[in-house]
Order: sequence, then structure tokens, then C-alpha cells
Amino acid sequence: MNILITGGTGFVGRHLTKRLLDEDHHVYILTRSPDLYQNTDKTTYISYQHNAKTLPVLHAVVNLAGESLFGYWTRKKKKAILTSRIETTQAVIDLMNQMDRKPSVFISGSAIGFYGTSEDFIFTEGTTKPGEDFLASVVMEWEKTASQAEEMGIRTVYTRFGVILGEAGALPLMDLPVKWFVGGRIGSGEQWISWVHITDVVELILFCLSNEHIDGPVNVTAPNPMRNKEFTRTLANVLGRPYWLPAPSPLVRVGLGQMSQLITKGQYVLPRKVETFRYPFRYPNLEGALKQILQSE
Repeated sequence: MNILITGGTGFVGRHLTKRLLDEDHHVYILTRSPDLYQNTDKTTYISYQHNAKTLPVLHAVVNLAGESLFGYWTRKKKKAILTSRIETTQAVIDLMNQMDRKPSVFISGSAIGFYGTSEDFIFTEGTTKPGEDFLASVVMEWEKTASQAEEMGIRTVYTRFGVILGEAGALPLMDLPVKWFVGGRIGSGEQWISWVHITDVVELILFCLSNEHIDGPVNVTAPNPMRNKEFTRTLANVLGRPYWLPAPSPLVRVGLGQMSQLITKGQYVLPRKVETFRYPFRYPNLEGALKQILQSE
């Protein structure tokens, strides 16, 4: 198949591109700087201004682009988090709108931030009420923009990513204190972490690409969320480090500002939709996921 990806040079995008190339698909990577990359027989880099009429028939589009959430959330940073997602998604919508033959499926990256935070509720794709914080508002606008693909008759999937574990992303920030022998729970440690291994992220995207009965929101999380205190204890055990020094929530908030909600708060999210379709998780349990990542470094 011919598959277009935005964010193809990012953490998830790199893993997904490699997997698609292994399956002998042709990957078109939409980027603001195509001249920085070398095309190959199976990889073509194109700009956001590319004429859709010159493209071959695209069978699928995967939208993964967006400003990183990591960093101090100044007013400028928060604006970039929102506008990067909206503008990129709208650009992809406009590109598909120009195509005489539309893609069969549009997978648009999203986030479990849609649900807001809670230590008590269990969130699934059946949860329709969004949260009331900044990330929830971003996700609502993001998915609303992506929903224009549905109006074109394109099967549309909103992959709501949890905390993705791999060689990049959140894990290097989470394991650094543990590696330096100062690892411990954050705040009360009761907040849930709905995590997922990068391999399952990629395989779930492929699962959604190939299963024509899947549409709408899809939680891309492992089936076994962990509380922060158990997550950190498991991480310490895998690394062979002590687990003993808690970080008080006020101190974390002072150091990270509003972004601290990513680690001082959480949500218990289950991937009910893909479980219904019997997706076989490669890494359903945290210890096995962490061992694969950290012991292969």
C-alpha cells in the first residue's frame, strides 16, 4: 500500500515507518523540511505544499505530528501544543480533500488526555464526557478537526495514546532519577499511569489500518495500568536500583509548572475496543515491557 504519514521523523513515526517498510509498503512522509532527507525506493519525503494531484493513490493516512508536551508550559508553549496539532491536521484534511480518490482510512493521533484526570474512574472508549483541563481541551479540538475526514466518507480512527514507553519519549525522563539512586513515588503515588510499549503502539496502528470495522476513538494503552508508586517500584527493580525517595507534589509543581500534571495526576484507561477485536498485546505487563526496553539498551 501507499501510506502517508505526518510526524514520520518523530519517535512513534520512526518506529511505524520501519515497520511499514518491513511489510513492503511505500511510505510518503509529510514534513516541513523534505530537502533534509534522502528519498529511497520505498520512502518519499514531501512538503505540506505538495500538489495532491501528483501523488499516486494513497490507501491510508496516519497523522502523528504535534509539538512535544515536554517542556515548561508557558503561554507560548501551550499555544504551540495546540496550534501544531490543529494546523497539521487541517493541512492533511485539505490535502485529502484535493484527492480524486480518497484514502480508505485516516488514523489521527490523539491522547488519553481527553478524559481528564482521576484516581477513581475507569475510562474506556465509551466515556464520552471529556475532562476540563488544558490537555482535554487540546484533544477535543484536535479530534474535531480530524473528524472532517468522516464527512469525506473516510473511515476515521482517533488513536488516543497513553504514556508510550521506549528508547525515547517519557521513559528516559522517568528512569533518570532511579538510575541516579533517587527514585521513588511522585506525590502520593496513587495516581494511575496508563502506559503502552512502543511495539504495541505500532502494532495497534497497523491493527486499525487493516481492520475495516474499527473507527472512532481507540485507546492505545496496555490492559494493565499501574499506580505511580508501583510503576516506579517496578522500574527500580528492573534497573536494580533502590526505591526510597519520594518527590513531594508541590516540589514537582514548582520545578515543572503546569506540565507537572503529566506525572502528579493520571487516569486509569483501558483499551476496550481493541480487546473486543482480540488484539494480542505483545507487552501486556509492565515488568516485561521495561525489561525489553531497558535491558536492550
